[in-house]
Parts: sequence; C-alpha cells; structure tokens
Amino acid sequence: MAKTTGRRETGKLAATGLRKLPPGMHGDGGGLWLQVTANGRSWIFRYTFKSRPREMGLGSLDVIGLAEAREQAKECRRLLNGTATAPPVDPIENRRALRAAAKVGAAKMKTFKDCAGEYIASHRAGWGNAKHAGQWESTLSAYAYPVFGALSVGAVDLGLVMKVLGPIWNTKTTTAKRLRGRIEAVLDYAKVQELREGENPARWRGHLDKLLPSPSTVAPVQHLPALHYSEAGAFIAKLRQENGIAARALEFTVLTALRTGAVISARWVDIDFAKRVWTVPAEAMKGKKGQKREHKVPLAPSAITILKHMAERRENEFVFPGDKQGKPLSNMAMLMLLRRMGRNETTHGFRSTFEDWAYECTGFPPAVVEMALAHTIKSAVERAYRRGDLFEKRQQLMDAWAKFCDQARVASGGNVTQIYQRAAP
Repeated sequence: MAKTTGRRETGKLAATGLRKLPPGMHGDGGGLWLQVTANGRSWIFRYTFKSRPREMGLGSLDVIGLAEAREQAKECRRLLNGTATAPPVDPIENRRALRAAAKVGAAKMKTFKDCAGEYIASHRAGWGNAKHAGQWESTLSAYAYPVFGALSVGAVDLGLVMKVLGPIWNTKTTTAKRLRGRIEAVLDYAKVQELREGENPARWRGHLDKLLPSPSTVAPVQHLPALHYSEAGAFIAKLRQENGIAARALEFTVLTALRTGAVISARWVDIDFAKRVWTVPAEAMKGKKGQKREHKVPLAPSAITILKHMAERRENEFVFPGDKQGKPLSNMAMLMLLRRMGRNETTHGFRSTFEDWAYECTGFPPAVVEMALAHTIKSAVERAYRRGDLFEKRQQLMDAWAKFCDQARVASGGNVTQIYQRAAP
C-alpha cells in the first residue's frame, strides 16, 4: 500500500512488476521515478532547488533495487528539507562534494612512488629503448624516492623538489636534468588523475629556471671524441693489425657508419652477399616506436671481406659473436679495444668522422648522407614524401668511403702487415 510523506504519496511501485513496465517514466512518489527506455531501466530523482528543476540519476535497476532506490530518494529529500542546524542542500552538489572528498582521500593514500610506478608501466610499451624504463627507475630510486617517494603525490611541493635537485644540480647536471623532467612527468600524470592540484613544482620554464642555473652553463655540452677524417685511413691500417672479433666488428662499424647496437646485433640471415646488402631489422634501429623501420645498408668490398672472414669462423646466428654461448659481442668490446690501442675516441664518434668526410670531401647530397647515417627524419611531412631509400646513391657513397679509408698509410709512412687479407682497392 502506498504511504504519504508530507503531502507526497510514496511507495506506488511494486518490486515484482518493475521488469514489465512499458517505456516511459513511472513514478514511485516523493520524486523517485523509474525511467524505461530501449537502452534499459534506471532510477531518477526529480526535484526543485532554488526554483530550478533538476534530475539526479541514482543508478540502473540492474544494480539498484526498489528498496535501495527509495532509501537514496529519502536521503535526497532529507538534504532538500535541511535541518534546524543545517540549511537545505542540493543533492547533486552534495554528491559531487563527496566524490571530490573521496579523491582527496585517495590522493593522500597514493604516494609519489606509486604514481611513478604507474607512469612507467603505462609508458613502457611506447619507449623504443628497453633500457629507458630501467633508467627512469634507477634515477628516481636513487634521488627522489628517499626524499618524497613515500609521501602523498599531492604533497610534493617546490621545497621537496629543490631538496632533491639542489644538491646534484651543479655536480651531476645531466642526471639532475633528466631527473627533473621525470619528476615533472609523474606529477603531471598525477594531476591528470586528479590526485593533485595547482602548478607543477618541477616545471622548468618560468619556474625552476628562476632558482637554478641553466644546465648548459653549468655543464656545457661535451662532444664525443671523434677521429678527423684525414686520419681515418691510418687508423684502419693499424686496426687491421689487431686480431679478434672486436677488431673486425669495429672496422665493419667504421665502414658502414652505423651505430654499435646495430652492428653487434647483425645476424647472418640479414646479409645478402650477392647483392652486397645488409638489412637491419626495424627493432635494431634507433628511434621512437612507430618511427623505426627496416634499413638497408650497402656493403663496400672491404666490408664484404670482413663478413667472409667472419663466416669462416661462424659460431652462431650473430655475425660478431660474443664470449657467452649464443650471444652477440658485448657493446663495450669495441670501446675497450680502442683503449687498448691507446685511442681516446668513442665507437660512436666514427659516425662523425664519416659525416665530416662526406660533407667536406664529396658532392653527395645531404639527404644521401643523412640516410646513410640512418638519421631519423624529424618532419612527418618529409617522412611521408621521402618514400625511397636512395640505395644506389648510398652504395656509391659507401664505396667511396671505403676506398678513402683504404688509400691511407700509417702516420709514419711505413707499410703495415695485415692480420687478414682485405679486398683489393
């Protein structure tokens, strides 16, 4: 039987017949309605607050039964009526305030370390370099977590950020610069999650740049040592006196002008001796995920000679095998060889040697040189239009580079005894 609340009759609906009601609005009284549409059945509370008619959704009939819907409607009427000590409250605004308070409570429970872990996990798949996540975790663990890792992410302020960055800004500038960017990213992530409010205390422009000196003035960019191209041939001649896999890998790196990672991961299945082509898989190339693509490297006769030399000693799938069973050469092997030879250059620096020679001593177009170096084309429009790989022109360029390296003599002008036979010039 229906009952009255003040002047409003309630309890009009019966629980057993709710599923049979036709489309439309069916009132239970006291502002409670069951809305039936083609999409489902849901509870609505209709009311007027400050002369403004409003509707508040209470939930689906699949989740909320008649008894619970009536309790919610009763609470809404209580808020609208107010009490002797509390003024009338809009139920919708009250619900929003409760949800906001719940988020604040969640923010107090979620720490900076929690948010950092979530951020790393959500971005890991998009980072092209597998080591990137490890670098994030190591820098945050070493510097940020000891200071505010266990604090609420909403509590991280400028003072805490400066407590982390200040002591290392002038002594470990590169690390501090990267750390600042990582803290900023985590705090931005937390703000999007509505776990914190206000400005990001780790922001650089217009904020931390007023408190800390520019990284470029504290630690000017130090370019990697690179061999001048005029000494390339003499270096190659000495390198050919060195025995071992690292020596052959280094010579191959110089002749192809590619990065260490691509060379040490080269597999025999990627080499086409007949066409003089080494196809580097997309996953072995440097670049952002989605921009990486397969790269075909034209091989000069000298490079082919190295490959044939290594084929005679083939151990596994890798062209340049390492000491561990089934593994490629270590990424430090070539650098250590350079140090044993008394050189201060880096392996990567030989790319600069090739680039300087190509621009200063040849007439090959810049696009050919950049593609030979497998540089990422920054412009999306240019990437879309440059569909070819300029392979034939790059083959001429790499043949010219190999001949240039072959023509030099050691600095003393003497002849050199070769460890293995190279291709004839």
